[in-house]
Amino acid sequence: MKLFFSPEFSSLADHIALLEGGFRFEIAQVDLDTKRLADGGNYLDVNPKGLVPALMFDDGEVLTENLAILAWVADRATQLAPVGELGRYRLLEMLSFIASEIHKRFPIYLSLPEDARQPIADDIVRSFGFATARIDRGYLFGETFSVADAYLFVMARGAFELDFPLGEKLRDYVARIEARPAVQAALSRENARAVESR
Repeated sequence: MKLFFSPEFSSLADHIALLEGGFRFEIAQVDLDTKRLADGGNYLDVNPKGLVPALMFDDGEVLTENLAILAWVADRATQLAPVGELGRYRLLEMLSFIASEIHKRFPIYLSLPEDARQPIADDIVRSFGFATARIDRGYLFGETFSVADAYLFVMARGAFELDFPLGEKLRDYVARIEARPAVQAALSRENARAVESR
């Protein structure tokens, strides 16, 4: 398998999840401005959307979108998914929430003039507040790390860099997840900086 990524983008969540799940895979960096790969290839030949992440399987099939890739990982590395009859659907519910209510609002926020950003910023903070209320026992689904935690971690990490007021509880959560060996490995492989030094 090969994960196509760009440093400091949401593909870090998929990178972390794949490492946490014990999968063997290569990584390929994408220049999102030029849509070129490090070997000179055209990324649009891999993913016509031109966005990361993309996960290419050994048979050449390609899966895109964080929600889909993270759900695929959780279906195969079940320790990264919540348990129970509704576990899979609770995971999809949370991944969908992170994707639509947090992740997709950042490009809107960043595209606006600074004096017009506050309403979107308030929405983002409110959504993070909902997620923060769920991490009382350590992670989004209790005491066990899930693929949804990888996604929330990446989003919160970016929000703290943008100086969003998300509170110490979420900051502690980010620091705790960043200390995980798989997270450190993903950051190192992507040459990404630790949040404390940003």
